[in-house]
Amino acid sequence: MHIAILTFDGYNELDSLIALGILNRVKRPDWRVSIASPTPRVESMNGVVLERHIPLSEVSSADAVIIGSGMKTREVVADEAIISQLQLDPSRQLIGAQCSGALLLAKLGLLDGMPVCTDLTTKPWVQEAGGEVLNQAFFAKGNLASAGGCLASQYLAIWLLARLEGLEVAEEAIYYVAPVGEKETYVNRAMQNVRRYLPVE
Repeated sequence: MHIAILTFDGYNELDSLIALGILNRVKRPDWRVSIASPTPRVESMNGVVLERHIPLSEVSSADAVIIGSGMKTREVVADEAIISQLQLDPSRQLIGAQCSGALLLAKLGLLDGMPVCTDLTTKPWVQEAGGEVLNQAFFAKGNLASAGGCLASQYLAIWLLARLEGLEVAEEAIYYVAPVGEKETYVNRAMQNVRRYLPVE
């Protein structure tokens, strides 16, 4: 199982690294979570430098993809050299967009009328691109999901875990990272936000 987190220059640490941390609560030899970037190193909006695990060319073969957010997403969307490498396919991949990552969903033609969640700064840009923006933290339909607000990145991670490994694994992962003394309340709220968008079994 391979999950790729798209991370570009100017990335928001909360968007990429919270999801990375939660998803890596699964400890199995066949479970891999990778930072995917167009360059060997990317620098965050606050100067944190990451070395990528995989290039963008490997993202198309991942089982699931999170499109991270950052200060330069509009530049990324306008860069055909980057966009041409992103061959994402919701018929065989789970795809989640974090905040301004929704712009990439729109650019790649994946929304098909589906509304998205995003941050307040990105909202008018998504609307300008023809997308509908919801006033909520998380939304999913089929194999596509989106989250709005940096700390909503946990919902994308929970959604992926629930889809790939089941609700019990998702609950255990969020329980582990939830604040002490608030764990039950925190887990219940997080799962409530995600559970309504899971396929009915």
